[in-house]
Amino acid sequence: MLQEFGFTQYESKVYLALIAFDQPMDATTIVKQSGVPRAKVYEVLRRLSEKGMILEATTEKKRVYSALPVEMTIEKLKADFESNIERLKAAKTRQTPKDDRVWTLKEDRSIQASLREMMRKANRSIFISGWEDDIQANLDVLEEKYEDGLLVNIHVIGEINTKIPGVSTLIPDTHHEALERSRVLIVDEEEMLFAGVEDEKWQAIQTQSGPLVKFFTEFFYHDVALTEITQKYKDTIMKDEEIKEVLLKLRY
Repeated sequence: MLQEFGFTQYESKVYLALIAFDQPMDATTIVKQSGVPRAKVYEVLRRLSEKGMILEATTEKKRVYSALPVEMTIEKLKADFESNIERLKAAKTRQTPKDDRVWTLKEDRSIQASLREMMRKANRSIFISGWEDDIQANLDVLEEKYEDGLLVNIHVIGEINTKIPGVSTLIPDTHHEALERSRVLIVDEEEMLFAGVEDEKWQAIQTQSGPLVKFFTEFFYHDVALTEITQKYKDTIMKDEEIKEVLLKLRY
């Protein structure tokens, strides 16, 4: 019976003999009741003991053995099975190589679908930068992930209303006519998507490449820092023509 759970034939025979006899037995009695050869019985008992399937005690200078009760055995086997599944999942994750290729994607709806799917799969963090309508279209997923405990940081051009605290807001004015439409998404600091408009058409790149993920993560923080500095010291900065000219050349 226990062979179906990965035990050997001898281990199964010894355990069933102990269960059937329903009282402690010494090795000699176990040999008689189970049919396991005497030369093998001590090794089998040692393995069952290490697996937590039997109890041992010494009485009157004799070593005796008793089976773990059936109910407890069932609970143990269930726990072992679930633990093995988790280890298998972890092993699969560890052995899956990163795809460091840079994929290109065209057409706005396809890019939006890929962006949304990446956010749905996020487990730890989401950094996203985009214009108000882009962020608003994905705000349901972002807020759901935030409620699930993920770190969610948003850089938005325009204004949005959200429960997420980590929002950096740039309000465009006449000085920002050079701003170009773009989207940046970094998920779990392991995968990124960057999209922009070229010849009035959306194009994107998507990758798990470490250097590019790191670069665009820093790019995201650059946008956040620049927005916060510009907003806080706007009056001072815009009075300095040299600084203003440099700032307005930067692409948020």
